[in-house]
Amino acid sequence: MTERPIKILRIIARLNIGGPAIHVSLLTAKLNDAEYQSMLVCGSIEPGEGDMSYYAEQHGVRPFIVPELSRSLNPIRDLRTLWKLWRVIRREKPDVVHTHTAKAGFVGRWAAKLAGVPVIVHTFHGHVFEGYFGPRKTQMFIGLERFTSRITDVILTLTEGLRRELVDKYHITRPERITVLPLGLDLQPFADTPRKSGVFRQAWGIAPDAPLVGISGRFVTVKNHALFVEAAAKIHAARPDARFVMIGDGELRAQVEAQIDALGLREVVIITGWLRDLTVAYADMDVFVISSVNEGTPVTIIEALSAGCPVVATRVGGLADLLEGGRFGTLTPSGDRDALAAGVLAVLAEPPDTTDAQRAMLNRYGIDRLAADLRALYRALLTKKRKQ
Repeated sequence: MTERPIKILRIIARLNIGGPAIHVSLLTAKLNDAEYQSMLVCGSIEPGEGDMSYYAEQHGVRPFIVPELSRSLNPIRDLRTLWKLWRVIRREKPDVVHTHTAKAGFVGRWAAKLAGVPVIVHTFHGHVFEGYFGPRKTQMFIGLERFTSRITDVILTLTEGLRRELVDKYHITRPERITVLPLGLDLQPFADTPRKSGVFRQAWGIAPDAPLVGISGRFVTVKNHALFVEAAAKIHAARPDARFVMIGDGELRAQVEAQIDALGLREVVIITGWLRDLTVAYADMDVFVISSVNEGTPVTIIEALSAGCPVVATRVGGLADLLEGGRFGTLTPSGDRDALAAGVLAVLAEPPDTTDAQRAMLNRYGIDRLAADLRALYRALLTKKRKQ
């Protein structure tokens, strides 16, 4: 008798622009063959968010939509979300439920537990314990994660630093319950795009010889675009020929635009909105910046380095691990405008050799490596459960 494929049901809050959407889309596509069968469940996109459902469709993935998953946690309303997910799980009868992001991680794991799923796995792509909410709501999230970790067979983190935070700082669970599995992405297109091709600069009217400093992400508080704009003012004072590009959109865009005008930067800062293809953008940048107050493992940094673009980032969350303490990029203190500007100016004055960083990104964060790691993990967990 032929063994049936192992069935994976993957749950994420929504496919908004960012690393988690890319991650789950690629994994769902990769784990669909004679050995594994995968299904993706997600919520709907909120107004004003960038939508990456096109990326899933490009890879042959058609998610099942549970609209309520995308909304913020609400104990009463989420009973309905829990019930809807429970129905989906009971119908599909997966061997493994693997959740991603905070809301989907909480509701999805409890729905899986109530439906009797053999193996439950959760990935922390970062956490919401710093820079997102006030003290009371943050403590609620920490309590929910500690509670839900008890029904989780394995918690995955993308970096060792995040694993240490969850264990030592937030006491989510015991260290042996957490496994580090780096992100998996399709990075070859970034490596294959020629540096300084000029395609992006020509499209946005940027001179070929102007130093170009970029940032990409949602215009939300945690990304701290205000710090980037403040640093841009300092950089422009020292390098009047410098130009700045901000890729993305979000709820704080109007505030950022007002700040740009107040600092007299309107002629040197371009806001593009969301772009689907960033390969040519990274290729034409001289420096890529992250100014966030908290990060997990930002895909933008991995993509930029894969494209051979130097990076300057705040030393927060998983960034020190990702950049190997400064070996693969410049790290500056969180919230320090002067340090961020100085870091960028130093890179512009003396561009670093990014060969080692590029090679490391391609080797460590390829999707095939992650898919192989998860195949082995799922099979080991199922074997262990069947022996109990």
